[in-house]
Amino acid sequence: MIKKNTRQFEFDRDLVLADARKEIARRLEQPARRSFLRRSLTLGGLSLLSGCAITDENSVETALMQVSRFNDKVQGWLFDSTRLAPTYPDSMITRPFPFNAYYGEDEIREIEEEGYRLEVTGLVADKRTWTLAELRAMPQTDQVTRHICVEGWSAIGKWGGVPFADFLRRVGADLSAKYVGFKCADDYYTSIDMPTALHPQTLLTLTYDSQPLPPRYGFPMKLRMPTKLGYKNPKHIQAIFVTNTYPGGYWEDQGYNWFGGS
Repeated sequence: MIKKNTRQFEFDRDLVLADARKEIARRLEQPARRSFLRRSLTLGGLSLLSGCAITDENSVETALMQVSRFNDKVQGWLFDSTRLAPTYPDSMITRPFPFNAYYGEDEIREIEEEGYRLEVTGLVADKRTWTLAELRAMPQTDQVTRHICVEGWSAIGKWGGVPFADFLRRVGADLSAKYVGFKCADDYYTSIDMPTALHPQTLLTLTYDSQPLPPRYGFPMKLRMPTKLGYKNPKHIQAIFVTNTYPGGYWEDQGYNWFGGS
């Protein structure tokens, strides 16, 4: 009689489930994510992966969201805050750099520089508003990095601004907090994890290609993170807050993966 190795079976099962969860989460980030899953997965398989009883539309949505949130945790665990995204020479900049938003170019927000104020709240010592002049007076850096869109295209651009880690330290942010959230003039909103906020390539972007940031790219300021997919990079930022309460996001609340690593 052959004795089964129970530990080996459980280990292999965990690997299979982990790979399956990763594949489902990847599919969740595609425009046709839900219809694809319903075609390619049995309800029993989705129930196994999520631990949910699949009985109706709401339970399918709940199961998909649980798998996506599981993927968030895995990506967060794997994220290396010291590993840099690739950089490129100016000769490789995509010209023109594509416009990207949840609305058309005819709806780009026009914000007056003179009246602009950045509000900073939450778990920070210095709760106040910032003018563009104050932000521009901080030490600046630039980077030529690749923007990766969840829709499948990518483009290389040159972004300049304030390292976000420097700004967070300047305002006395609680760097042990879980989240940093953003509210934008175009009604967009999103949030990121603190390790990504402190990544050396995460910028409060004020310029594009060595010129003031154009409205189509997010004037007066956007967050640029080459370690994240495009939808995690908010434009026209009006407010930043640090919190331990999960803030969600415009696309994330509709089922997109929250961590959004590229």
